[in-house]
Amino acid sequence: HCNPAVLCKQLLNDGHLCYFFYVKSTSYTKMNLARSLKSSFITKTIKYGNINGNCTALLTQLRRKSAQATAGSGAVDDGKNDAQQESTEERTTHFGFQQVKESEKDKKVHKVFEEVASSYDLMNDVMSIGIHRLWKDIFMDRLGPLHGTRLLDMAGGTGDIAFRYIRQLQAKKNTLKRHSYLTISDINQHMLDVGRERARLQGLTEENLPDISIKWQQADAENLPFENDAFNAYTIAFGIRNCTHIDKVLAEAYRVLEPGGRFMCLEFSHLTNNVMQWMYDKYSFQVIPPMGQVLAGQWKPYQYLVESIRQFPNQEDFQKMIEDAGFEMVYYENLTFGIVSIHSGFKLR
Repeated sequence: HCNPAVLCKQLLNDGHLCYFFYVKSTSYTKMNLARSLKSSFITKTIKYGNINGNCTALLTQLRRKSAQATAGSGAVDDGKNDAQQESTEERTTHFGFQQVKESEKDKKVHKVFEEVASSYDLMNDVMSIGIHRLWKDIFMDRLGPLHGTRLLDMAGGTGDIAFRYIRQLQAKKNTLKRHSYLTISDINQHMLDVGRERARLQGLTEENLPDISIKWQQADAENLPFENDAFNAYTIAFGIRNCTHIDKVLAEAYRVLEPGGRFMCLEFSHLTNNVMQWMYDKYSFQVIPPMGQVLAGQWKPYQYLVESIRQFPNQEDFQKMIEDAGFEMVYYENLTFGIVSIHSGFKLR
């Protein structure tokens, strides 16, 4: 579930002496790993065999072992030099299967969604074989919004989740006359403009919804402009994998939720069946980008989106990240054999 070339490059950049390395890979990845050696201050050679997991977890494990080995060898000066070098060099992250500077990823992701904003529904149809509508319906059913809910829908620019929230409230009697609040937020203003126009065409505006206040606001999920404890529900659908620092997104979600508030995420994930994973890989890499070219006149955004799915942590690893952010009662639910998963957690303190 990771790109061997990117992984090996990162390992060498970290100073590991790799004399053998094998990554269990899916069929679309058939690559020989680099045969180069790099001098290292690490005296303990680390050898791995069959690794079945994501790159982030593996690199974290290797770096932890490296730190232990360095500490054991007493290489204090070398550690200082490494720290000084790291402080002057900008960190890198993945953009699909590419390694880019962290400052560049936001710009590249922004460009992708600028290009697909007007054909976002088409993109989702191609990416999910049309099933994304059902997934989103189930996602909102699991949230079960009630009148009086204060929802922040992050990365919700085109309104798919927000509109389902509104319709669920419309279908329920508001006997206590509670007022609900909906904030649709996205880092991309173009996506928000598309969503606002869709809301107008469907009549889902405040003028027609006296019990619901609706706000469209551009914001960065890693640095939200909202007060602490401002919402009692937070949703993000098919957006968190595009963020540079997922841990910061989760920390901000925790901050803006009040105690008792619920975090919910709908995201592409990893299939639980190897045969189906092989079939989905074939579809993803050999069908989706060409279809993007034919239907939308561009294939690169679709190629990135496919690659970004493969780089996202698996269900268990992402659940652990949510727990590390402070959420409790965390669980996930696979849909369509794990093509996507719903993740849920509560802020109880």
